[in-house]
Amino acid sequence: MTAQRIVHLIDDDAAVRDAVGMLLRTEGFRVLPYDSAPAFLKAAQARAEGCVVTDVRMPEMNGIELIAKMQEERLSTPVVVLTAHADVPLAVEAMKLGAVDLLEKPFEDEALIAAIHAALDRRNAEENKSRESNDVKNRLASLTRRENEILAGLLKGLSNKVIAHDLGISIRTAEVHRANIMAKMRAGNLAELVKMALAADFKLSGVE
Repeated sequence: MTAQRIVHLIDDDAAVRDAVGMLLRTEGFRVLPYDSAPAFLKAAQARAEGCVVTDVRMPEMNGIELIAKMQEERLSTPVVVLTAHADVPLAVEAMKLGAVDLLEKPFEDEALIAAIHAALDRRNAEENKSRESNDVKNRLASLTRRENEILAGLLKGLSNKVIAHDLGISIRTAEVHRANIMAKMRAGNLAELVKMALAADFKLSGVE
């Protein structure tokens, strides 16, 4: 069972945990049940795979407080909120805190499955974006000091001629460095290079 198919089910009602758990297992999910938010947090101290499906009205810590606590502990696991007392303020608060969806009990089975898939899709997209960002940062780290200066000039829209003049090098040398930068960054064109550098929060330096 892959991590992408894990659902952390949090509800203080054992009957709900059993019913929802059975539904999700028939859909091929691996269900990890918890009878309280603190129980989940204790088990997920390192990193919680998959997504969270949590009730709102629970003793000790409610679902909204759980989402806030997850943010505080930097647990990026996406959350689907279930409630028998859905109202606009609650929905707004849950969504502001980053909940993927809020479903009112009793909910349609299909609605819950769709919400879980949406949560997992968000998780996968965020992880892919994070991996891509780290990859770009590693490529940036491979650039020499001079290449960083050339890149800074390119991001400011300066021509090879101007960059060469500002750095006191020949235009040909600037062109060679630019070609090396494109190769190391695996950029097909200047626009792609700029997009990569900005996404990785490249700090302008060197050429002023």
